[in-house]
Amino acid sequence: MTSNDQPQRRARPGPWPPAPAPSGPPPPLSWAKRTGFKGRVSAESNASNSGQIALPPPSLPQVTADDEVFTERQAHIKYELRDTPGLIPIMIYGLQHYLSMLGSLILIPLVIVPAMGGTGEDTAAVVSTVLFVSGVTTLLHTSFGTRLPLVQGPSFVYLAPVLALINSPEFQGLNGNNFKHIMKEIQGALIISSAFQAIVGYTGFMSLLLRLINPVVVSPTIAAIGLSFFSYGFTKVGTCLEIGLLQIFLVIVFSLYLRKIKLFGYRIFLIYAVPLALGITWAIAFLLTETGVYNYRGCDMNVPASNSVSPYCRKHVPRMKHCRVDTSHALKSSPWFRFPYPLQWGTPVFNWKMALVMCAVSVIAIIDSVGSYHASSLFVASRPPTPGVVSRGIGMEGISSVLAGLWGTGLGSTTLTENVHTIAVTKMGSRRAVEFGAVVMILLSFVGKVGGFIASIPDVMIAALLCFMWAMLTALGLSNLRYSVTGSSRNSIIVGLALFFSLSVPSYFQQYGLSPNANPSVPSYFQPYVVASHGPLRTGYGGLNYVLNTLLSFNMVIAFLIAVILDNTVPGSRQERGVYLWSEAEVARREPAVSRDYELPFKVGQAFRWVKWVGL
Repeated sequence: MTSNDQPQRRARPGPWPPAPAPSGPPPPLSWAKRTGFKGRVSAESNASNSGQIALPPPSLPQVTADDEVFTERQAHIKYELRDTPGLIPIMIYGLQHYLSMLGSLILIPLVIVPAMGGTGEDTAAVVSTVLFVSGVTTLLHTSFGTRLPLVQGPSFVYLAPVLALINSPEFQGLNGNNFKHIMKEIQGALIISSAFQAIVGYTGFMSLLLRLINPVVVSPTIAAIGLSFFSYGFTKVGTCLEIGLLQIFLVIVFSLYLRKIKLFGYRIFLIYAVPLALGITWAIAFLLTETGVYNYRGCDMNVPASNSVSPYCRKHVPRMKHCRVDTSHALKSSPWFRFPYPLQWGTPVFNWKMALVMCAVSVIAIIDSVGSYHASSLFVASRPPTPGVVSRGIGMEGISSVLAGLWGTGLGSTTLTENVHTIAVTKMGSRRAVEFGAVVMILLSFVGKVGGFIASIPDVMIAALLCFMWAMLTALGLSNLRYSVTGSSRNSIIVGLALFFSLSVPSYFQQYGLSPNANPSVPSYFQPYVVASHGPLRTGYGGLNYVLNTLLSFNMVIAFLIAVILDNTVPGSRQERGVYLWSEAEVARREPAVSRDYELPFKVGQAFRWVKWVGL
């Protein structure tokens, strides 16, 4: 695209907050600088009397073509929030935005549905449902939420609690269709917790909660989500090392070593690292399967392991199951047309124990989204959102998760953390492009073969890609520290304690009272999620035991509790803590650019101007 194709830049608002008169004190830093939005910090530092490292005021460096750094928005983003590119750019960038986050959208159902006892056809149906709900909820969020170009989808925040519910003692040894029974229980828990999240947002309580949520809290909480699945990642990759390692190798090469190579003006390898690596690995595995590399004479992978088989077959049948690409019949059994509809798995079952667990987890989802709102606004908007806009976004995410519960995606819907990285890489901040991609996802969800094709991805490739995705999630969580004084000993100690105990405390709960081979029906990598039946907390109420033992076995919950308590009790200046800066409602209403960024469409906002805590 030539420079002539670029849209005309609209006038940018002046400094925020407004600069004082020259005769007064020195003018404050701009909002981007005050939030620590910087590319690099000088290595020169001075030690303060408290032992902390005092960094010089952050500056915005000049952009170079070879630097992968966060830089000033106007130099980094091609299209900002309200920009409307032509039809062709909207189509290209909209698909690009979704394809770059393909792993986050489709990989979670491929983990949880088989864990629930679902078939390949069930997995295909859930994938189609996820695509549909993601498209609908993204349109709702860009229209009536924060209005930032944020993709909504199944979040890794909900993966650990869902696995804990799947492996609850009452679900072991079920007869009949385990998948539908467990799915209805999860739906009920999601609907209740999502209604709780919507209430937190729309009642204005979110504005009070924002005072406790800072980068030092968000950073270890999100990082702990990625670190919590290490027992699943490479354990599953090891079932077929040559395929799994090839998958990891390719995605690392594309995203790191080839990230600066451009084809047709785009960094193809960086943007499409996940789908490219998946496609190449899948093709190689297909060739190996078709050429008979994984054929072993006299061995049938459909024969149960409990049957009497030779030692030779007992050794090679697992490789046949995990290395071959033709073990799933999802593509063949999926219909060409399928319309996802609410309550397709049956009437949800409401269990208060599971609902309480999900309500607590929804708070972590809120923490995740707040960090994404702030970081994305630095790139695409004229100002950060007001606390009211943040509350409105959280409330809309609650409604979106209610829809996810009704349709039965298996997980709550929230802003995908990877979205901020995608905006930085694709340089696309227009909400119109994201909305186009959402419409495409809705249309693809009607094609049953699409879900069947995705459901047929071999599980070893899924695990290998998840290793990369969880590593990215950890890094994105820690990147929130750039909004604080990263050299501060206060912040370093808080983040270090939160991360260490987020791994150590749940390990204690998960291993407490668990005898070897206590539940051989549960795979080893799911053993940490059966803690509710053997945790150390013992009260007179079984339901309370379930809730406490389960919640305290989640890495993200421990990280959040330690970080939020220490960050809000240990003394520290606002600059040192890196408190998120949100626009003041009065200032936002005076600046037309800010109002147009966040105001609701179709004059809906005028009807709710009296609800000041969920708007400008």
